[in-house]
Amino acid sequence: MTKSIMFQGTGSHVGKSVLVAAICRILKQDGLAVAPFKSQNMALNSYVTQDGGEMGRAQVVQAEAAGLEPDVDMNPILLKPTGQASSQVIVLGKPIGNLSARRYHTEWTKEALGIIQGSWDRLCSKYEAIVIEGAGSPAEVNLKETEIVNMRIAKMTKSPVILIGDIDKGGVLASLVGTLELLEPEERDLVAGFVINKFRGDVSLFQPAIDFLEAKTGKPVLGVVPYFQGFRVQEEDSIPEEGGRPGLERDMEKVDVAVIRLPHISNFTDFDALQDEPDVQLRYVQKGQKIGKPDLIIIPGSKNTIEDMVYLEKNGFAREIKQLADGGTPVIGICGGFQILGTELHDPKGTESSIPSVKGLSLLDMVTVFEPDKITCQVTGEVIGEGIFLSQVNGQPVTGYEIHMGRTQLLADTRPAFRLTSRSTKEVDVLDGGVSANGQVFGTYLHGIFDNDGLRRHIINTLRLKKGLLPMEEVDGISVKEQREKDFDKLAQVVRDSLNMNLLYEIMGVR
Repeated sequence: MTKSIMFQGTGSHVGKSVLVAAICRILKQDGLAVAPFKSQNMALNSYVTQDGGEMGRAQVVQAEAAGLEPDVDMNPILLKPTGQASSQVIVLGKPIGNLSARRYHTEWTKEALGIIQGSWDRLCSKYEAIVIEGAGSPAEVNLKETEIVNMRIAKMTKSPVILIGDIDKGGVLASLVGTLELLEPEERDLVAGFVINKFRGDVSLFQPAIDFLEAKTGKPVLGVVPYFQGFRVQEEDSIPEEGGRPGLERDMEKVDVAVIRLPHISNFTDFDALQDEPDVQLRYVQKGQKIGKPDLIIIPGSKNTIEDMVYLEKNGFAREIKQLADGGTPVIGICGGFQILGTELHDPKGTESSIPSVKGLSLLDMVTVFEPDKITCQVTGEVIGEGIFLSQVNGQPVTGYEIHMGRTQLLADTRPAFRLTSRSTKEVDVLDGGVSANGQVFGTYLHGIFDNDGLRRHIINTLRLKKGLLPMEEVDGISVKEQREKDFDKLAQVVRDSLNMNLLYEIMGVR
């Protein structure tokens, strides 16, 4: 019989996703066939499975920690906010349309329970243990009747619940006790214990608080997890604060990369591999800030490309980007950012936006039209583009994944950047991306393009040479994939050392 444990939180961003990844890695290390599960995820940070299904990035990270290929059953329902209290609803990897928040909660969630049960049953048939992640807080009383991700799932799966509190935010005892008090008695009985997360300082000084919490609630504290540093586990749907504070002082010995923080930014984890490079200073530029004089500008993916283009124009970023590009600053666009680089964007059927057409930055000679059907696939291909970033690595293999509803037509002054040779294991011969006539601007639909180690280092070294620095051919010799594996093991060790794992196994019913 499959054993399970569920991690819920006192609120959003208390560290549920990362702790689930840690427990998945620990159970894998201890010899269990384990899988993650989150019935419903709301995130703009998504991923595409081998068979072309779209799912939340957090469950992908958890699957990787468990040593598994991601499967949409691990996240059967994904909500991608489109703005104006509505979301694109993705079921078992495929979009079924946009729903308002009211309609989703009052009508559709009843239908969703059967879908969730099916995914759960399929996972139980394959794995010895399942680690479940909740969402937000189980004490959101306004959503309790229609929620399908917290206590209703704990009851459905008969899973004990560990409640997580974030001490770094302050008020952790009040959050934990208050959450417990707002639960129904039968829900309260499902809570088997607590974890205090993101602790800084001497944990021995916190012991009186632990004693108080256990005496007050009659439930054990399984441990206090420190605010870990020195390694990275990908975040779910919030850009890490370390990724570019407004007052970040520029290091002239590093390549300065400015990512434009769009209102509907998606898949910001595309840039983790860049940020982890020791000679790169990556920062996010948001409303009210100046781009400055970076060595490279990146326009990221977007869930609402046309509205984000309007945002760039309205807030002066469009003018600033074009001026910098005219002065020789390279610009790269990923997915929605690639579309923004073009001359025109059209959405005649209202697929993503209520705005039918808008002018782009005109840094690439191309036009994008949005269609109702979404392209989602993993891809392999090769570099075929020209310009400062691509001409010297022609023929180099690349991998990535596509998630987009736009179709882009290149015009006279733009040449393709990549040739795709497979989509979701099917052989193809498809051109992707575009490169400007001067070679300083290029874009691609491929998420994960910077995870290609050779291409990433070549781009960085090109920028180093451009600013008068010597290239760094080998930094540490570790690929992105190898580094992630090391970071999973470091995370697992920190959490293993922090929690009473014997008690956790006992709560799960694992011997």
